[in-house]
Amino acid sequence: MKKLKIVSISAEVHPYSKTGGLGDVARSLPKAFHRLGHEVIIITPFYAKVIDQGKFKLEKIFSNVKLNIDAKNEESVSYLRAELLPGLKVYFIGNEKYFSRHKKLYGSEHENARFYLFDIAALKLISLLKFKADIIHCHDWHSGLVPYLKQSRFKKSETLSKAATVYTIHNLVFQLGHNWWEVPEKYKDKGTKTLPLFGDKKIEYINFAKRGILNADVINTVSETYAEEILQPSFGQDLHRILRNRKENLFGIVNGIDYKDYNPINDPNLVLNYDHKKIQRKKVNKERIQKLFNLKIDQDAPVLCTTSRVTYQKGFELILSTISNIMDMGAQLIVIGAGDRSYISEFMKLAKKYPKQLAVIPSHKENQKYETLVYAGSDMFLLPSHHEPCGINQLISFRYGCVPIVRQTGGLNDTVENFEPNNEASNGFTFKNYDQKEFLIALTRALETYKHKKVWRDLACRGMKASYSWEIPAKEYLELYQHAIKIKNEKDNLG
Repeated sequence: MKKLKIVSISAEVHPYSKTGGLGDVARSLPKAFHRLGHEVIIITPFYAKVIDQGKFKLEKIFSNVKLNIDAKNEESVSYLRAELLPGLKVYFIGNEKYFSRHKKLYGSEHENARFYLFDIAALKLISLLKFKADIIHCHDWHSGLVPYLKQSRFKKSETLSKAATVYTIHNLVFQLGHNWWEVPEKYKDKGTKTLPLFGDKKIEYINFAKRGILNADVINTVSETYAEEILQPSFGQDLHRILRNRKENLFGIVNGIDYKDYNPINDPNLVLNYDHKKIQRKKVNKERIQKLFNLKIDQDAPVLCTTSRVTYQKGFELILSTISNIMDMGAQLIVIGAGDRSYISEFMKLAKKYPKQLAVIPSHKENQKYETLVYAGSDMFLLPSHHEPCGINQLISFRYGCVPIVRQTGGLNDTVENFEPNNEASNGFTFKNYDQKEFLIALTRALETYKHKKVWRDLACRGMKASYSWEIPAKEYLELYQHAIKIKNEKDNLG
């Protein structure tokens, strides 16, 4: 395959910035391309109060660059640069007003304005660098205007002229800087009209995701099942009609994880390292987390964990409704992660009722600090999501021999196969409907199976031995890129 020049545009890139799986994907996928010999650059915002410029050795390469947003508005940005790997450059877009005032990545009243500016600045940077890309890969709604701007505002750019655009839907719930369902009907963006002036409040009603879907050469989601689900009204978030119209160029590719970052054999956060051949060493890490979170030290007690954002989407309604059942069956549960305050408040109350069985750590920073240790010490991982475009947590849990219990939706359906005693492909426990009883049945099956130590060991080892690295998804993305280039060339030939 011809070596490609690829631009990856994302609102967050770990380790510089991260709130969830987007940051992981935007780091790991470019790294995979880089290792395959392709020329990749990454573009992301410079959140001045989040990203440590000194720690990551960011150097300023362009200062006070004027951007003509529209006929009446102009903004200035700066560009900084760092290396994620030797030769893999990350470019940061800085602007005092839009990216330097808050300690959080998101939550501004002007979210659309921020990322409208970011998208224009990203295309401007590609031109400044004279980086004649084959592919511009836009991750999620924040970069959804890039395909539209490329063929409108930047239509005459010689540098950008050959680039095909790929728009990846990481979660269709998020379409703009505010809840799409709260936009008044009269202000809803049809996706075809000229954008309002930068100072106009209507900027905040632009639907970035819709414009990305309408204008990108190719669209993909982060799992095959989710690509099918979003064509239905129940999952399509009011965009199912336009997605159906573009079905021929809509694809699903399951995410991977970076096996260099998630490896129990050399993970420095573990008390004792292990692999599938030495899985018995998990018990040392289990004792460590039981001590760390003040749970009863008991090797026979199954330890369950959940490390995702505490939200309705992730199934915390179901987890809360079954806490008493989990406790009655003698299990322990560790809930670690930030999110919905009402859910966290309920968990905190229950932790007082079950102090030796339930631990709650409501912190995103603590999540990152203890995440892999918790997987290493836990026996099971809970992710009974209402919907789940892909899910990365269950892939990490496999890596650490922590058996997932999930609902059959999105990427969870593509990666977790329900346990059956004679099925050597099975690697977890699943249930179909978003229903408390079905979830409880799956939980009970898992806890009963756990009592059979040889069966459980084999099940956990299967997950550890399976490959969920970025190697295979990266090659699938390269095929997708070739398809996008073909589609763009056909459009160009048609004039």
